[in-house]
Amino acid sequence: MHGHRLRLTAEHNRVHLWTDITVGAVYGAMKRLAAEGLLREAGREREGNRPTRQLYEITDEGRLALAAFQHAGLSEVVFKFDPFDLALTRLDPETLDTVPSVLVTRLEDMQKLLAQSKRINADVRDHVGLGKQWALTHFEYRLEAEVAYLIDLLAAAEDIVSDERNPRPRKETAA
Repeated sequence: MHGHRLRLTAEHNRVHLWTDITVGAVYGAMKRLAAEGLLREAGREREGNRPTRQLYEITDEGRLALAAFQHAGLSEVVFKFDPFDLALTRLDPETLDTVPSVLVTRLEDMQKLLAQSKRINADVRDHVGLGKQWALTHFEYRLEAEVAYLIDLLAAAEDIVSDERNPRPRKETAA
């Protein structure tokens, strides 16, 4: 398969809806996979007056790597820290008054993203298989959890600001 066909297949399968892989990144990814021995050159193809395209196929090593990647994706729990949490724990004393309004804006943006995701997912659900439907639903659940968290956090925002201005006594940590 050549890069253009793979890009079209990715677009058709709506890969962008459940991954952070951009369709435009296909060409670079194919070159990297070939350099790693996971894909190999399988010839060239020319259709009509279109340019000659390099064809690739997956290698045995590539199939093993893909199987390991799929297994890890399903079985390993990966939950990365959100940079938001670091920022929340290191508030700037000079901008404490802006914390509630920043949280309101973040909540509104997250609610818009959730509404957009629900609209897009509703439009494509009938055109994808069950596994893809559940991947889309997972993203919605994650957004809903973030919205609920921000609502709770916003309710505590004034207390957080007050605590930053006048920290309450903290327990000592044993060394």
